[in-house]
Amino acid sequence: MQPLDVVKTRFQIQRAEMDPHRYKSLGDSFRMIFRTEGLFGFYKGILPPILAETPKCAVKFSTFEQYKKLLGYLSLPPGLTFAIAGLGTGVTEAIVINPFEVVKVGLQVNRNTFTKPLSTFAYARQIIKKEGLGIQGLNKGLTATLGRHGIFNMVYFGFYHNVKNIIPASTDPTLEFLRKFGIGFLSGTMGSVFNIPFDVAKTRIQGPQPVPGEIKYRNCFKTMATVYREEGILALYKGLVPKVMRLGPGGAVMLLVYEHTYAWLQENW
Repeated sequence: MQPLDVVKTRFQIQRAEMDPHRYKSLGDSFRMIFRTEGLFGFYKGILPPILAETPKCAVKFSTFEQYKKLLGYLSLPPGLTFAIAGLGTGVTEAIVINPFEVVKVGLQVNRNTFTKPLSTFAYARQIIKKEGLGIQGLNKGLTATLGRHGIFNMVYFGFYHNVKNIIPASTDPTLEFLRKFGIGFLSGTMGSVFNIPFDVAKTRIQGPQPVPGEIKYRNCFKTMATVYREEGILALYKGLVPKVMRLGPGGAVMLLVYEHTYAWLQENW
């Protein structure tokens, strides 16, 4: 799914209509990246997600189960329990993932050819050396990341578990697989639609500023307000198509693999 993530980030960083490097459509972005940066241009920033994905998913599902147990003591309705547990999961996940996101975004917005890039670890060291580990350095954009992951997981888990409990299970294995995949796909898609303004704000804060040496995008909600004021409401939804193409099926696969693996472990361990 990495090429779609690169394209999504490039769309979100675009500002001016007169930008000579501006991508006009999804197809245009793929053609331009391939023509100017080669095949490996689609895999810029791939190492941070690879390094982060395993602990991220471990945090996502283990904390979701723990939050569900804690909320069970409050006797909340199941639907609300799933949503709040998902929100807590996303916030916890964001704290773990944010430094990786800072490095990933910085590498993805680099338009130089893949033959002369800055390595992942060299770029991370550069950030730490220049800006430190705090919210101006390796943890910049943390508030936006908290919003992005919190809202996504609230919708993702809340919608999936509630709808799965409403639609009856099928005894046919194929139909049951399609039922769960369809609900998971819709969960990932809806989560992407609801959280993308935070995603755009995160990319603007973590990416290069419009004027070198001048920090324009610093605060999550101020960044959203600035983007809305200068570029209109649709600018807060830049990159939505590649994001949905990535997280719709990705979200379905993740939940299906989790449920099958969890059931197997329960049965055999």
